[in-house]
Amino acid sequence: MAHVSLPREILPADGRFGCGPAKVRAEQLSALAGPGSVLLGTSHRQSPVRALVGQVRAGLADLLGLPAGYEIVLGNGGSTAFWDAAAFGLIENRAQNLVFGEFGGKFATAASAPWLQAPDVRSADAGTRSVAEPVEGVDVYAWPQNETSTGVSAPVERVRGDDGALTVIDATSAAGGLDVRISQCDVYYFAPQKNLGSDGGLWFAAVSPAAIERIERIAASGRYIPAFLSLKDAVDNSRLNQTLNTPALGTLYLLDKQLEWINANGGLQWASGRTAESSSALYEWAEASEFATPFVADPADRSAVVVTVDFDDAVDAAAVARSLRVNGIVDTEPYRKLGRNQLRIATFVSIDPDDVRQLIRCIDYTVERL
Repeated sequence: MAHVSLPREILPADGRFGCGPAKVRAEQLSALAGPGSVLLGTSHRQSPVRALVGQVRAGLADLLGLPAGYEIVLGNGGSTAFWDAAAFGLIENRAQNLVFGEFGGKFATAASAPWLQAPDVRSADAGTRSVAEPVEGVDVYAWPQNETSTGVSAPVERVRGDDGALTVIDATSAAGGLDVRISQCDVYYFAPQKNLGSDGGLWFAAVSPAAIERIERIAASGRYIPAFLSLKDAVDNSRLNQTLNTPALGTLYLLDKQLEWINANGGLQWASGRTAESSSALYEWAEASEFATPFVADPADRSAVVVTVDFDDAVDAAAVARSLRVNGIVDTEPYRKLGRNQLRIATFVSIDPDDVRQLIRCIDYTVERL
């Protein structure tokens, strides 16, 4: 395979630019191998691990500026499990799902469960986004704040539909890297393997009093809900600082260290400023480039944490990504199902903006010589 050897002086200090699992900082790993190691292999029902869960919940509440009455709930299984849990225990009759990428589409599929009315699916072409619209009979309005597959970002704004309708936001690649007003939604859910610098296998959600009331009412209605997917069980266990099943303790500890780092540096305002600096460098480069252009045409829809850049036909983006990988710069390939001649670059909060600027130099150097 042909590749370009990059000069050491233009290499980023850290070559991880993947969209998930994403970069974990060395300081987190050192803490896990040091003081965190005493927790590994211990009971998640006992006070040391429950105290850790409590710290994580408090750290998330601080990061997100949780409004009065909202709670941080967690459960096993990641965002994929949450979609099914929502179909069982959050959607009462019908959802409206905005689909402008792979992950919004997956929630729409889960919302097509046979005990629910068919969802109102609002789809948009890749690189653009659809918009929520109040519809009679819809009780959940759902979309991603950030579509990881395409690099499209959408505002978090409450939909004023039927009385009691909930606004539910997938924040897996947004939480901890994009600004948000939690009061504008009822459920803001995510897994921690992106900006939050941890591994997958758990889901977290900031949940409003109205959403908790809905969860408890559906659970009491007699609807069949598997225990693993019970949002009522997740709420009850979270209030005890535990999960229904054994959680990944390393994931919890890495997340706790990341929350400490972000909150100590200025919280979500600092984090969103850092991701904006990195992504702006990439968008400005692509707009000025002779061979690249931002995939998302409307600047208002461009993500600050996942940047997708199209290459013209004269440049093979896949070959560029392969050459970068040989040099230790990894996971710049596009989302596999999108099938475009492009690079997809994460600019999560753990990724140093200076490394992004070095990456740009490496791409230009590679394209010129490949």
